[in-house]
Amino acid sequence: MSFYIHNPEMKAFVCKLIERFAQESRPDLHQNIALTWIIYKDKNPDPSSGIGAGWLEDKLIYPASIVKLFYACAIEIWLQKDLLIESKELRRAMFEMIVNSSNDATSYIVDLLTATTSGPSLEDERWERWKQQRNWINDWLFSLKGVEFKSVNCCQKTWTEGPFGRDFEFYGIRNENRNALSTISTAKLLELLMTGALLNSTQTSNLKNLLFRSLDLVKRKGNPENQVDGFLGEGLQQGTELWSKAGLMSEVRHDASWFVTPSGKTMLLTVFLKGKTLAKDNFLLPALSSELSRWEF
Repeated sequence: MSFYIHNPEMKAFVCKLIERFAQESRPDLHQNIALTWIIYKDKNPDPSSGIGAGWLEDKLIYPASIVKLFYACAIEIWLQKDLLIESKELRRAMFEMIVNSSNDATSYIVDLLTATTSGPSLEDERWERWKQQRNWINDWLFSLKGVEFKSVNCCQKTWTEGPFGRDFEFYGIRNENRNALSTISTAKLLELLMTGALLNSTQTSNLKNLLFRSLDLVKRKGNPENQVDGFLGEGLQQGTELWSKAGLMSEVRHDASWFVTPSGKTMLLTVFLKGKTLAKDNFLLPALSSELSRWEF
């Protein structure tokens, strides 16, 4: 059972859009796009009060930097439980991980969350203990008891060149232990965060400040890594309030967004695109958000 109410008209519209964009020189789009789209009646909605539709939303896909949203939420949970000590260095790393999508900062954050470090190979009991600790974030997600989190995998650092040593071995021979998320698991976590159901008000505000994206054209031009251009934010109307986290690498282009339109509609939209061709497609995500954000019942 999904955490939102499925709407057949919205589903039909999603199918129509995917078919249209597939015919525009994207023949494999149906198999390589996943999407969760939710509309809320109130500007400040309650959890699980949305109405929406999805496409392959349970499909597990390598999330690239989308996983940083999960790690940021985990940091706040760890602080809440006194498992970590608040520090300026932690806050600097959180800023760099979410605002600038730094992989170096993410490496530090994963070390904090799991009490592990990267390095040369380990053996026997030390290796087993290291692997167990690297799964602490997964253990927390499973403890949330949402079916959306049942099969996800958030245990790996993000890399610029790739893992080495014990991290390389932890990936598995066929990369079977790579991070893996679905659009519905990402949407669920984003909803819990944005509605205040996951964290206290101060922690919620801290993360929302990091996730806020300006749609101002001048500010975007001054920051090529703005996580708006080429992503869902680019297709939104000026005056829209946007909170989002993008993910991009050679084989995927993703975005997870929560936004309030100038007319007052609150929406949650997560879209994952898979494949080298779609990863280079700067048009599709903005085109989707432009169409979906204007939906009227």
